[in-house]
Amino acid sequence: MSDWVVLGRVSGLFGLQGWVRIFSHTEPREGIVHYDPVFLLRQGEWQPFKIEAGRAHGAGVVLKFAGCENRDQAAALIPSDIAVPRTQLPPSKPGEYYWTDLEGLQVITLEGVDLGIVDHLFATGANDVLVVKGERQRLLPFVKGQVVVEINLEQRLLRVDWDPDF
Repeated sequence: MSDWVVLGRVSGLFGLQGWVRIFSHTEPREGIVHYDPVFLLRQGEWQPFKIEAGRAHGAGVVLKFAGCENRDQAAALIPSDIAVPRTQLPPSKPGEYYWTDLEGLQVITLEGVDLGIVDHLFATGANDVLVVKGERQRLLPFVKGQVVVEINLEQRLLRVDWDPDF
């Protein structure tokens, strides 16, 4: 398990005064602005940044980092992952998981067929989706009790009720 949890990504510019557009993985999306500090991955290292201001904007989030005063400074931050140390997050409740905890788990069917590794997840209107990469890529709905039968973080295993031919 990583010591860092990626909360989003700097995805674009917003205005002329150093604001950036953020693709946020937090729920709600604007929740990312409440972390202090956040860390941006720059030249292969996590560097701390203080969020000066931020808010929801349309379907996304915009924010301004302290010291980022113009469009050129903001452009230099694109594209950077935004993360916090795991210790900054509240512990997950029983039966709830951070997506980052599921990434990298081995996915096996009830019959023992290895489908691959959870590469990442994404949200849809109905449910989250596991992207499993093995001999081919599969998209599995993250529906506990129906598709996802068992999650064992210690064994790094996710057992699913899924037809391997699908």
